[in-house]
Amino acid sequence: MSGGALYQEALRALRRLELPDASERDVLAALEAAQPGPLPLFYEAGAEAGLERSVLTARGVGLFLSFCAGNLADDLIDGDCAYYDEPLRVGPCAQFLLQNLAWATLAEPHAGVPVNALEEGARMLALAAGPQALEVRAREWTAPLFRRVAEGIAGRQWAAYLRVLWAGTRLEERAVQVGLALGVAAHVAEDIRSKDTRFTSMPVEDRLTVVTWARQAAESLRAQDLRCLDAALRRIEPILPEVEP
Repeated sequence: MSGGALYQEALRALRRLELPDASERDVLAALEAAQPGPLPLFYEAGAEAGLERSVLTARGVGLFLSFCAGNLADDLIDGDCAYYDEPLRVGPCAQFLLQNLAWATLAEPHAGVPVNALEEGARMLALAAGPQALEVRAREWTAPLFRRVAEGIAGRQWAAYLRVLWAGTRLEERAVQVGLALGVAAHVAEDIRSKDTRFTSMPVEDRLTVVTWARQAAESLRAQDLRCLDAALRRIEPILPEVEP
């Protein structure tokens, strides 16, 4: 089993709905645009937590569908939804479908996610979405604004994913701490790699502050001594020290 196997299961979940062909094509386009995305990490993190195959599959698929809904929303916001001819007409329907299919999948009995974990995960994702409203209105970026947005759209998002994925496992108590740090470190590293204006437009002092913050997050992840984080850290860590604000 692997991230690729989780993706195939996500396709099966979609096909079981027996949607109109046009609708299935729209959702499939969103799935393809988001993969592999978090799939390898979902698999590795679930396996390291000791999840049985059927449980890992259900939770991994549900969380990937939720990620796809969020990724589609972000693409619509940024004007990057090039996989639809009419993004503003097609995208919201596909996003709504994905979000509901995600929670239906996570609520299935064989996913074994406790009700309190589902509630906490959903609430964290709602909180994660809040700072997006600040981002779309931002005309000038500073370290405090950058941190608030990153903690929300990336940190809380990953905290929610791991809260659900690791529910009832030996890693459950670490989920929020690891997720927040992972989201922050990955978000900053990606903004640096892609030269996103969120990062590049800030004054030098603010960029230094953000990089230091991200390095601390990466160091805290390394201290967790979890194999599932190794691949992510191998991508993140080389970027942060090389930054020359």
